[in-house]
Amino acid sequence: MRTFHEHVPVPTDFGTPLIGVKPESDLDLDLRFEAVHEGILVSGTVFAEVAGECSRCLDPLAYDLDVDVQELFLYEQPSGGEAVEDEEQQRWVEHDSIDLEPVLRDAVVTALPFQPVCREDCQGLCSECGIHLADEPGHHHEILDPRWAALQGLTGEEN
Repeated sequence: MRTFHEHVPVPTDFGTPLIGVKPESDLDLDLRFEAVHEGILVSGTVFAEVAGECSRCLDPLAYDLDVDVQELFLYEQPSGGEAVEDEEQQRWVEHDSIDLEPVLRDAVVTALPFQPVCREDCQGLCSECGIHLADEPGHHHEILDPRWAALQGLTGEEN
């Protein structure tokens, strides 16, 4: 068993269009490598600085993210006749090395929120004028449907 603690540069496009690992930052890896019968078991934690924008109000947001990682890299790929369950999901030891980037990407990106928000009660932006609804409680627009405009005079109200 070997322990690995290292800071590595973040690969490009490590996230989604709204949120991701802060570009030009480092991933802080605290990993353990264990030789097991089938291959190499990698487990540990990845720490990343996340930056993005709220999906409701578009304000910037940033926070730290810790993600647990565990993946088995198999020594041998099956020979022609053997079938392996979920072969596309398997990771392999190739030329005495392993590629951690896909494992880290899968762990970190799937831990990011699908629709990030700056706070749970964020009201977002007004769909008519774009003002932050949190800045003006009770903000609304009177929108008169032109199809009903002819009936407005029947109530005695002026526009």
